[in-house]
Amino acid sequence: MKKTILSPRFLAACLATLACSCLGAFLAGLPYLSIVGALVLSLVLGMAFQTWRRAVDYASSGIGFISNKFLRLGIILLGFKLNLAMLAEAGVKSMALSCLVVSLTVLVAYNIARRLGVGRRLAILTASGTGICGAAAVMGIASQVADGDENTKRFAEDKVVAVAIVALLGTLFTLIEVLAYPLIGMNPHQFGVLAGGSLHEIAHAVAAGSAAGPDGLDVAIVAKLSRVLLLVPVALIVGVWYRRKEGVGDASGRRVPVPWFMLGFVATSIVGTFVPLGQEMLDFLVRLSYLVLGMAMAALGMSVNFKALFSRGRNAFVAALVTSFGLFAFVLFAAKTFF
Repeated sequence: MKKTILSPRFLAACLATLACSCLGAFLAGLPYLSIVGALVLSLVLGMAFQTWRRAVDYASSGIGFISNKFLRLGIILLGFKLNLAMLAEAGVKSMALSCLVVSLTVLVAYNIARRLGVGRRLAILTASGTGICGAAAVMGIASQVADGDENTKRFAEDKVVAVAIVALLGTLFTLIEVLAYPLIGMNPHQFGVLAGGSLHEIAHAVAAGSAAGPDGLDVAIVAKLSRVLLLVPVALIVGVWYRRKEGVGDASGRRVPVPWFMLGFVATSIVGTFVPLGQEMLDFLVRLSYLVLGMAMAALGMSVNFKALFSRGRNAFVAALVTSFGLFAFVLFAAKTFF
């Protein structure tokens, strides 16, 4: 481990992915690109970095390390964004809606994808990203469906395809909801529930919720974070389920892995909620989490096979698109009826 961290190849990978992450964060602050979000922009920049093939090949061992380990660190730090007291104030209705949204979306998207011939792992990654919290959910769930091949090209391709799908659809439905807001007869609170309950990334929920003013934005963030909180139990359930489906569970002597970094996510949520760190410190830790996650996304982009991205992602995209329309209609109905 120490040798890996101190090696020139690792330092080169750090510099390359850090540059992509910083540039992605900068671009995400610009008009229109804020809808896409810093993580997806970092992924795209990492993919573009492949034009410098010699540098990517030189840093390949470090790139693999960053896409794996930095991802876990970033998700742990992201827990500081999750204020548990705020979620408790949102009430039973908000959490109940989040549970329904996540469970139904994951199940529907997965089953449609499988019927269209999508592989089990890509199907569950796409379904999880659609139902929970976009790219962060894809990367978090990925650790539970690795099959011991987390360093292979195919595994990287599954993650990139799933991230690309939820990023594209999340951006599309953000635009749809913002344009539909004046036409669907919802007050700011209801529209915040719609944005946070139906959109894929936190960035998407923020972008759409802000169209309804401060009240809509606050509700959208709480509704979205309610879904983010469910990433931990879903990861545990998916880990058990996937290994039984693949026949690599207890019967073969392999234990279902515990996603310790997910427990770290819960721990940092508790610390951020109940320990008086101050708003400036919390904001810094959240920014740091996105910087580290951006480095992991850039590293992933540097590993992607473009031919596989387009050839294997078509049916998974169709499944996620159909599910996203259903998710939008369901949350629209729930928000107007119960909120």
